[in-house]
Amino acid sequence: MNIYVYNIPIHLSNKELESLFSSYGEVLSVEIEKNKETSLSLCIAYVHMPIETQAQRAIVALNGMELYGRKIIVQQEGGSNYLQTFT
Repeated sequence: MNIYVYNIPIHLSNKELESLFSSYGEVLSVEIEKNKETSLSLCIAYVHMPIETQAQRAIVALNGMELYGRKIIVQQEGGSNYLQTFT
C-alpha cells in the first residue's frame, strides 16, 4: 500500500522515516520529495508498505503525530485531499 506523509520536518531523513513506519510492519521503500535545484526537502514523503493491515495500523497510529514540533499528516494513496485536513 502506498502512503503519503505530509508536513514532515525539513531535516528528517529517509532512514528516520523508515524506522518510524517499520514499527508497524515491513517497509519496502521510503522517498522524501526534494527540490531539484536545492535538494532541500519539500516536507512530503511516500512510504510503501506491502501488507495492507500493517499499513493501515501505521496510518491510524501516525496520522496527527507530532514529530520534531510538526504535526504530520499520514494518508493512504487516494485518501482525502491533504488541504481538507486543515479546514
